[in-house]
Amino acid sequence: MKLKLKRVRDNQDLPLPTYQSPQSSGIDLRADIQEDLLIKKGARALVPTGISIELSPDYEAQVRARSGLSLKNGISLANGIGTIDADYRGEVCVILINLGQDDFKIQRGDRIAQLVVVPVIRAEIIEVEHLSDSLRGSGGFGSTGTNG
Repeated sequence: MKLKLKRVRDNQDLPLPTYQSPQSSGIDLRADIQEDLLIKKGARALVPTGISIELSPDYEAQVRARSGLSLKNGISLANGIGTIDADYRGEVCVILINLGQDDFKIQRGDRIAQLVVVPVIRAEIIEVEHLSDSLRGSGGFGSTGTNG
């Protein structure tokens, strides 16, 4: 799968997103900001990456948090996982939230998230009168317990 990538402004000083190791599944995204950005504890910020992408029609890109930022600083994605559909051509931006105990500073070029490209299976929607029975049935959150 080839991922087409375009810089959306003059940001040649920033490296293109890359895999950090031969078996990484995520491509690191960098902050394309002109000035340092302080995310106060409990606050959110939309951080531009300076790139747009083109995916093959049967793929999506998922923006995911970086585990090191989450563990060490409480920096996560406000929307859990961000989905980039194959037909989106705008700039990739990251919605970061500071769940940590301290304010967090982002500088130009900092690796802020990762992009994972995955195949998409589109479901055929079929309306029915009844669904088949299952062992779980309509049991919701926590209905299967935590032990065993």
